[in-house]
Amino acid sequence: MDVKAHMRGFYPIVDTSVVDPSRVEATAERIIRAGAGILQLRIKSGMSKEFLELALRLRELTKKQGVLFIVNDRVDIALLSRADGVHLGPEDIPPAHARKILAPGSIIGFSTHTPEELKEADHLFRKGVIDYISFGPVFPTATKKDASPAVGTSMLKAVRKLTRAPLVAIGGITEERVSEVLNSGADAVSMISAILKSSRIEEKVESVLNLAKAVYRL
Repeated sequence: MDVKAHMRGFYPIVDTSVVDPSRVEATAERIIRAGAGILQLRIKSGMSKEFLELALRLRELTKKQGVLFIVNDRVDIALLSRADGVHLGPEDIPPAHARKILAPGSIIGFSTHTPEELKEADHLFRKGVIDYISFGPVFPTATKKDASPAVGTSMLKAVRKLTRAPLVAIGGITEERVSEVLNSGADAVSMISAILKSSRIEEKVESVLNLAKAVYRL
């Protein structure tokens, strides 16, 4: 599966720390309607039952629209909802174990914060264990309370040279910074607050996609 093609320069995350669970489905629908090719559901706190219920609804929505659906952290929720894949961090189930559990062809993404972590992730990519790597936070972010220090676009340019894996930049990225981040080597930008807190979600998503098209001539 061509993960990069579905990202199309933009990887939105619907996070219940920013948008109320009751508005998750409607918010996801607006993002998809505007042209996103991939969508991640992130729930860092709350009950597993709620996570699964939301995942099942978003799986149905994304499947109808031909959009890839990724579950953050939870391999069990990804399995039960029949998501297209899961995004893991260093403290989650190791990707190699997740690969054994998930259905063949499932997508696995992995979070990194330092060049050393990215090198380790690249090894997993070259072995076929993971399909893409995220790196950040590029800029300071308030979405994740325990976020690592911001790395900046100069570091993003440096780690771009360390891997051929699809690279997703995350952390503090606003519409005004999209072109700078993509020109620094990211295949896609991941945005949370800049999209979810907007009163004009569709316009924001369309703008980001157009900026990506201008950089990569998509």
